[in-house]
Amino acid sequence: MNSEHDSALQARMTLPQFPRSAKYDPQWMLDNEMGPNAVWLTEWLCEVMDLKPGMRVLDLGCGKAMSSIFLAREFGVQVWAADLWIAATENRERIEAAGLADQIFPLNTEAHALPFADKFFDAVISVDAYHYFGTDDLYLSYLVNFLKPGAQMGIVIPSLMQPLQYPLPDYFTRSWEDQSVFWDPRECGSFHTCDWWKEHWEKTDLVTIEQADTQPEGWKHWLLLEEIKTDRNMLRFGEAEREALKADQGRYFGFIRLAGSLRRDIPEPWRMP
Repeated sequence: MNSEHDSALQARMTLPQFPRSAKYDPQWMLDNEMGPNAVWLTEWLCEVMDLKPGMRVLDLGCGKAMSSIFLAREFGVQVWAADLWIAATENRERIEAAGLADQIFPLNTEAHALPFADKFFDAVISVDAYHYFGTDDLYLSYLVNFLKPGAQMGIVIPSLMQPLQYPLPDYFTRSWEDQSVFWDPRECGSFHTCDWWKEHWEKTDLVTIEQADTQPEGWKHWLLLEEIKTDRNMLRFGEAEREALKADQGRYFGFIRLAGSLRRDIPEPWRMP
């Protein structure tokens, strides 16, 4: 890219809501995205967390480790970057290029088979991933085994802004030129409202919830990234997502943030048999 093109891209991807993210190379963010902008979402999540240098943080479903790099660089924490889909070697190369090999430790693992000692982490975050495995009623009871009492917990996920009303709008299932649809139950069927997720955690009696909210105009940030990718011929999954977001205008689609801490008075053992 030429410098003029670089400046234009920087301007489009610099949002006042995410001042820390503005320091990161926008092309790097585009090259390593796996959906909505993980750097923006991680910054939003960290607004309601209290991360300190030296903390051990599990980045669960880290994708291409952009969130892990952001956490290590911005807060001085140690990060275990865990993902099922992206090889640890690939993420290690990205982490080394960022100069953070001594702070971030990548591994390839499934969310139900975490290879950590009990009470190892001071915090766990999950950005654009928790809905793939965390809807399981028993999952939180498993995850907390790896957290110290009082450990911080935070997730950001694409979600519903209100319960679905049937019949669904046609943009949920409309076929586009490439015959793709946005509302695929295999992918989006785990989208729920903020109230649903809050109750999902509260009913376990394991977590004290300190923040549960939706991102103001989150759908616009999501759409902006899709439009930038379209303009740069980087749209990987066709036009369904972009067109659905444009049609929806934030009625149903956006992001929720859930943050809290593991209760200190939970009797052991926590692990489900």
